[in-house]
Amino acid sequence: MMASIGDFDPLNTRVPATKIEVTVSCRSLLEVDTFSKLDPVCLFLTKLYATNYDYFFFILVQFGRTEVIDNTRNPDFVRKFVLDFFFEEKQNLRFDVYNVDSRSCNISKYDFLGQTFCTLGEIISSTGGRVEKTLSGIPGKKCGVIIFTAEELSNCRDIATMQLCANKLDKKDFFGKSDPFLVFYRSNEDGTFTICHKTEVIKNTLNPVWQSFTIPVRALCNGDYDRTVKVDVFDWDRDGSHDFIGEFTTSYRELSRGQNQFNVYEVLNPKKKGKKKKYVNSGTVSNPSQPTSLHYMSPYQMNSYAMALRAVGEIIQDYDSDKLFPAYGFGAKLPPDGKISHAFPLGGDAENPNCLGIEGVLEAYFQSLRTVQLYGPTNFAPVINKVANCAAEITDGSQYFVLLMITDGVISDMVQTKEAVVNAAALPLSIIIVGVGPAEFDAMEELDGDEVRVSSRGRLAERDIVQFVPFRDYIDRSGNHVLSMARLAKDVLAEIPDQLLSFMKSRGVEPRPSLSSSPLPELHRNI
Repeated sequence: MMASIGDFDPLNTRVPATKIEVTVSCRSLLEVDTFSKLDPVCLFLTKLYATNYDYFFFILVQFGRTEVIDNTRNPDFVRKFVLDFFFEEKQNLRFDVYNVDSRSCNISKYDFLGQTFCTLGEIISSTGGRVEKTLSGIPGKKCGVIIFTAEELSNCRDIATMQLCANKLDKKDFFGKSDPFLVFYRSNEDGTFTICHKTEVIKNTLNPVWQSFTIPVRALCNGDYDRTVKVDVFDWDRDGSHDFIGEFTTSYRELSRGQNQFNVYEVLNPKKKGKKKKYVNSGTVSNPSQPTSLHYMSPYQMNSYAMALRAVGEIIQDYDSDKLFPAYGFGAKLPPDGKISHAFPLGGDAENPNCLGIEGVLEAYFQSLRTVQLYGPTNFAPVINKVANCAAEITDGSQYFVLLMITDGVISDMVQTKEAVVNAAALPLSIIIVGVGPAEFDAMEELDGDEVRVSSRGRLAERDIVQFVPFRDYIDRSGNHVLSMARLAKDVLAEIPDQLLSFMKSRGVEPRPSLSSSPLPELHRNI
């Protein structure tokens, strides 16, 4: 549910740098009718160039509007505005809020509640991509505030179809059962949540089955399969004062696993949990569909993550003398307190992240899947910086580090990751990124410097140290996993020797004598 905004200047054929999704909320809107509550809607307007062949002039054009939300002074609109962002332009925006008290489509029939002006750059550059503005336009009246939240859209084009049902929800209505509906929110980097979907209301039941719905994955989680999705369960009331039943958190990856004993979510009400010692939950929600997971542990074959680990690891481990490999995960809640980490040891030992051989790495990987909760957003920079810090301690050419990162292709901290790569390019380090799953990998291609060298804040990477490949390009059609792994390893490791030599030459490190027992510097592999 997105209102898409085209180029601000239709005469300009430049490709926009990126697309920005803007979410709108309002608080404490002005009451204009004593006898009924507000039904607010927000209109978005901007200036476009126009011409009469003799000169240019601006015209104010309405580009989109949110949905109408009934009976509230504090709306959180689901429908978004998607804008093309040009860094070098001042993109002036105007937002008008109205109360819809008529079935007419004519704006003049609505009650004006206030307006505000800002620029797209002002929203994007604000802390956390969130800015709050005062509404004005009605003399002598406080019109409330409007809140904008902006996020750069990923290139993910996946579409999710899901269906949810609930069991034994709390009864909220005195004369009947509850009228439940669900509200989905995606998490933001600053810990806040942005509304992204509402289900329909199912009347008079504690065991609702909501209709199947389709939503773009980037609307649900901006293409990051492990990003946290919060779901609130409400009991609908006609006057808009919907009763909160409870909440739970999940991710698209978890939802995509379908129905199983691990995919039943307890609906929890924090207030009830704090007051009642014997409180268990306010019902459960489950997903009756049957998609698959990239991390699924089958007793019959390895998943894509495990195949990529083994394919690269079994070759590169021959160049490491002690066969001890630091192995890290990123994007998970860790036991026992649920702390979020973007660089945690797979083996669970913070003091010693090393695993013995590739088999030890695989064992630690499978064990972590049983103990941690996958959690977004997905940040690459922390792991890259952790390995880079180790490489920075040994720059005399005696050791060279190879970092293997396996991902579903989504990245939440591209700016920080580019900076980490530029910094790491001056160190004895190469980075291999293997993309698994069906996602679009356009963002990952930016990190592979084969065509355009990675840059950050005007600094070019000293060397090309990143090699990215999508695993699906190497999967053998006959199902021969050994052949698939061999193809993958051959391609991702092909650039390592040249990258190693480029570092040695740049630092004036001479090759060791041919009679040396170790003709190559020791390679340290990090997972």
